[in-house]
Amino acid sequence: MYINTTGLVLRETAYKDSSKILTVLTSTDGKLTVSARGVMRRGSKLASAAQLLAYSDMTLYHSRDRWTLTEAQSIEMFSGLSQELDLLALGSYFAELLEAVSDEDSPNPEVLALGLNALYMLSQNEKNHALIKAAFELRLMCLAGFEPIASVCSVCGKEEIDAPCFDLKGGTIRCKTCRADGSNETAPLCPGALDALRYITSCDGKRLFSFKLPENALDRLSRASEAYVTAQLDRKFRTLDYYKSIKA
Repeated sequence: MYINTTGLVLRETAYKDSSKILTVLTSTDGKLTVSARGVMRRGSKLASAAQLLAYSDMTLYHSRDRWTLTEAQSIEMFSGLSQELDLLALGSYFAELLEAVSDEDSPNPEVLALGLNALYMLSQNEKNHALIKAAFELRLMCLAGFEPIASVCSVCGKEEIDAPCFDLKGGTIRCKTCRADGSNETAPLCPGALDALRYITSCDGKRLFSFKLPENALDRLSRASEAYVTAQLDRKFRTLDYYKSIKA
């Protein structure tokens, strides 16, 4: 059986002498493990499409519970990511996150669109990387079923929240007075960071990165979003560790 689809390469692993095993997030069939035979040979027509973070039109062949890449035409290579090591590292973290929340044979076009949008913004290198990262992390959590409830304090119900804190396990917000009511780990926010969190979880996807924050508020949002991902998915990400080691 053949299918024609578009796909983003989330992971590549060398296989034998000249082949790769790819993890591809497709528009029609969700996350797939795909064999790319001979793509490491000189002159391979499939080489560009079999690179990490390449987005391409693909023809895949399914046989004996295996998918094989037979044809491909690159759509977007996000070439700006290769210009700086920290951008490539952050893009790789985005890919690892996308892989973590995606299911085999279960398409989620919104998740793919978010990933492509975030990678494009990174490759343009015109917006603050921390802003892109925080917006991507929080919006992805929403699409993965972990949308935080940020409209009011989860204890007293106030909308105007003084010294807000983010309950990382519960996915809720508490005010200064109610902060002690709970045993979960929390991340401190500020009014600006809370407004940004509310915007990220509710805005039109096309305007996800269309906001600005002062440095202090962005720092709080960035720390909180990263901690929220870790708490909700209950795992660490090696690409994030590498990215942070570069930025240190």
